[in-house]
Amino acid sequence: MNRPLVRFSLRTLGAARVWTWLKWFLVAAFLLALVVVARLCQIEIETSRLQARYLSELTRDVGSTPGEGVSHSIRFPTHGPYDERLGYALLPSFQQRLTERDFAVTSQARDSERMLSLADDGLFLPYEEKDQAGLQLFDGTGVLLFDRRYPSRVYDSFEAIPPLVVNALLFIEDRYLLDADQPNRNPAIDWGRFSRALVDEGLHVFNRHQATPGGSTLATQIEKFRHSPGGRTATPPEKLRQIASASVRAYLNGPQTMPARRQIVVRYLNSVPLAAQPGIGEINGIGDGLAAWYGRDFDEVNRILDAPTSGDNLAAQAVAFRQVLSLMIAQRAPSYFLHQGFDDLERRTDSYLRLLATGGVISPSLRDAALAVHVERSPPPRGHSSESFVDRKAVTSMRTHLLAALGIPGFYELDRFDLQVTGTLNNAVQQAVSDRLARAATRDGAQAAGLYGFEMLRPQDDPSKIAYSFTLFERRNGANLLRVQTDSVNEPFDINQGARLNLGSTAKLRTLITYLQIVSDLHARYASLGTAELKRVKPDPMDVLTRWALDYLTHTSDRSLQDMLNAAVERKYSASAGETFYTGGGAQTFSNFESSDNGRVLTVHVAFQHSVNLVFVRLMRDIVHYEMIQTAGPSSHWLDDPATRERYLTRFADQESRVYMKRFYTKYDGKTPDEALAILLQGVRKSPPKIATVLRSVAPDGSQAWFDARMRTALKGTSAASLADDDLAKLYTKYAIDRFNLNDRGYIASVHPLELWTVNYLREHPAATLDQLQNASREVRHGAYSWLFKTRYHATQDRRIKRMVELRAYDAIGKSWQALGYPFANLTPSYAAAIGASGDRPAALAQLIGIIANDGDKVPTESIAQLDFAKDTPYETHFTRAAVAPQAMVSPQIVNVVRELLSDVVQGGTARRLAQGMTFPDGKTLAVYGKTGTGDQRFDVFAPGARLIESRKVNRTAIFVFAFGNRFFGALTAYVHEPYAARYDFTSAMAVQFLKSLAPALQPLLDSNSH
Repeated sequence: MNRPLVRFSLRTLGAARVWTWLKWFLVAAFLLALVVVARLCQIEIETSRLQARYLSELTRDVGSTPGEGVSHSIRFPTHGPYDERLGYALLPSFQQRLTERDFAVTSQARDSERMLSLADDGLFLPYEEKDQAGLQLFDGTGVLLFDRRYPSRVYDSFEAIPPLVVNALLFIEDRYLLDADQPNRNPAIDWGRFSRALVDEGLHVFNRHQATPGGSTLATQIEKFRHSPGGRTATPPEKLRQIASASVRAYLNGPQTMPARRQIVVRYLNSVPLAAQPGIGEINGIGDGLAAWYGRDFDEVNRILDAPTSGDNLAAQAVAFRQVLSLMIAQRAPSYFLHQGFDDLERRTDSYLRLLATGGVISPSLRDAALAVHVERSPPPRGHSSESFVDRKAVTSMRTHLLAALGIPGFYELDRFDLQVTGTLNNAVQQAVSDRLARAATRDGAQAAGLYGFEMLRPQDDPSKIAYSFTLFERRNGANLLRVQTDSVNEPFDINQGARLNLGSTAKLRTLITYLQIVSDLHARYASLGTAELKRVKPDPMDVLTRWALDYLTHTSDRSLQDMLNAAVERKYSASAGETFYTGGGAQTFSNFESSDNGRVLTVHVAFQHSVNLVFVRLMRDIVHYEMIQTAGPSSHWLDDPATRERYLTRFADQESRVYMKRFYTKYDGKTPDEALAILLQGVRKSPPKIATVLRSVAPDGSQAWFDARMRTALKGTSAASLADDDLAKLYTKYAIDRFNLNDRGYIASVHPLELWTVNYLREHPAATLDQLQNASREVRHGAYSWLFKTRYHATQDRRIKRMVELRAYDAIGKSWQALGYPFANLTPSYAAAIGASGDRPAALAQLIGIIANDGDKVPTESIAQLDFAKDTPYETHFTRAAVAPQAMVSPQIVNVVRELLSDVVQGGTARRLAQGMTFPDGKTLAVYGKTGTGDQRFDVFAPGARLIESRKVNRTAIFVFAFGNRFFGALTAYVHEPYAARYDFTSAMAVQFLKSLAPALQPLLDSNSH
């Protein structure tokens, strides 16, 4: 009965044993698999064989090559200190900006598909990065003018680094980096440090005080401070990005990474960030760090550390090693350690010296000697380069043009870009001209240039106070190429492009062209009309030019534009200096350069040839009147129509009152109430009613006691100083602010009413801005001019209305000048603009005559021919000037007239010293035409009644703007400022003579092949 049960139990027991054995087998197999996997992982960690095979295969097709035109397969970086400093991250904006400025991309990098996929996966592009880069400038002949490298002191190779430095760096940062037993080692990750970093990061989640030192290797640190945003690891994904990027970069040249690992040491030492210092800026690399922070010579430090340690060099080696070691440590928080935390850095350096000795990296003797050393930081550099600014004019000019082309704020950023630029300047000629300009500041040099003589320098004149500038362009391949731009001022300031000078009669060239353009417009408007139609046209009484045009077309048999322009320059004007001109908001008188011209009646042609001022003053008057009619309509409209009069008078009151408010705000802004009151009372006559009116207007709520004290102080020293209290009480009541309106109070006090209001407003609103003052005073300003709107002031109103219309005319004239290169936003609104009062720049005048030389067409002005960014990188981009079609600015008929007049200036006028042309040493002579100008800018002070009480000569200039041959044009300027200007009487004849003397220096340009 029991046998079946026994049999069942035995079967059950057998199955259980099998199951138990199976479970143990599975556990054993799993454990064995874990052991195998662990062993495989251990082998991979120790050898990196699989990584080496995979990553070297992955990077085999990584690369980029330049291709023609714009690349659509390029990935520019968007951030990272290295990419921003070298300009790589800015290249897209540069490309857009340069394209807008007539540059074209001639070639650009094409990245391989593998490189693009890595970039799209978020990795930093893998390529052989540059440890050192910077701006290089070449002239038009290929001569290197400027070469900056940042960092400026680097290790060229691993062998150049002293072993002591290598061993110390590896001990501190990455001890197994150069392990020779691991030829395929991935330098991007140290598994031991990485695992500890993960544990520390996990513990930090539960204990915020847990330190998280990180697991960075040298390779990932380089990725971090070169390419991560801000040079920091902000997030765990950013750390993984650094590791992945460094891993790919390590295997670019195959599975064996020892050369790459050695290069990591070089790169790290060359580019580790070491904070910034005033006068230097950002500091990168041990070499620049030693120079900036310790004032050490990099080569000397390396020579000391490379030598075996001995008793003779122990002290020097201890100092050098301590300095290098401190910079290695400082990279962990450079801004702190190298500034306010320097004492902490010293203590940490001591600790590492002991650790290095314990680890056998340095000897005990070197440790002890270095511990005994106390190093001091070097102070920031002072002073400027001893190199002459004159010698650097070409470089400064090119760099300035680059700032404008790229939209960069300053030279600091520009000089650090990975950029090569070829300009158009000819440096050999530039230097030759610069030398001659400099020699002209000596008596011997001025004598050699022929600058002593009639209308030039007198025997007693000192040439050292005169500055000279010279600009020369060459027409070539459809562009104006800047060949020379220099001056003799030993400062970074550029007279050619930076000064606003009164250049005298050169303004007559701009005036002449404007005049001929008006004649051309009149020809287009009326030349097609018949005689009867012309007679029916009734020009405005003010419009002399339209009246002349109608009369000319009515009586001429040849209505061609060329004949009409020729007739226009033969129109006659008086050169009398006896007339008073109402212009510029007041009465002005003018004089001729030669008094013998006074009273003569001259054609525009002759007046231009001999620079007769009064003819061009009167011509400018006609131009202004013409533009007044064109911009505002007939004079009857704005003088007779009540609504129009009201509108102009309102605009005048608003504009003029704003000028006064700005003047008063500048005068009193930032002053205390007592200071402002004292300043105001300085200009008030010591009369009780006047003083009382000022006090009650400025401080209407001031107490009687305050009023009495201020009155007695203000009247001190006068017979009214002893006013009785009752008298003061009567004054206090009589001149209260509610007794008189603002205009009446201004009249009583003999103070501009708006000045009274401004002092009161700023007393109550001391923090007010100018805009707030202008807005708050709108009604007050209008009220201050209420007298102007009364009918009894009709003549006064007419003058104001004419002034407003005249300003619109000057705006129109200014736009016509600006279209031809005038460099300023506004003209001086006076007839004196025709003789130089509005100022000009030599370079702008040179470009104007360039339009005449180019048959009226405006072509691009080039100072930069080619830009080469990021050579031998995945961002390589090359720009050259794009061909631009000429822009017609002046009609050929006007050009013919102007060119003839400019030739007459040379043949028989103020530039006749060059009547025979420019003769060069090779015997070649080139015809010259141009315009001279002599500027004599004065500061005049007048007393009531237009009585001159002071006249001070501010500066004197002489200029010749010229063209010679069919290729070259430019400007030569002589300039002297106060207090020396009063000592000289030279004229533009000196500029003409100086140009003539420069022929030998300019000779190389005649046959130059520079582009």
